[in-house]
Amino acid sequence: MFGVNEMDAHELRALLDAGEKVRLIDVRSAAEFNQGIIEGGEFIPLHTLPLKMNELVNKDDEKLVIYCRSGSRSAQACMYLKQNADIEAINLRGGIISWHQSGNAVVPPVAA
Repeated sequence: MFGVNEMDAHELRALLDAGEKVRLIDVRSAAEFNQGIIEGGEFIPLHTLPLKMNELVNKDDEKLVIYCRSGSRSAQACMYLKQNADIEAINLRGGIISWHQSGNAVVPPVAA
């Protein structure tokens, strides 16, 4: 998406396999989140992002990767963070659908 940094599922897998510092943020609905996540994904629904964006300040060179179902809502989240908090986030192009279709695992969320 124009103006938003993106990576595909293969690039994210490579970062994770290399041990890079990656923080995964899932901006889907609660029902979608409960269906399965990318391991380590944190749940911050898109509609709560304005209240939570101070928690997303990049620290220690970690990459902030945001995902949703197909990549549309997460692209919106990346754009919002860039425009309103000068936070550089990376959109997972194709979302969790692309992640799963690329042969990567989707796991149940950890109960709080």
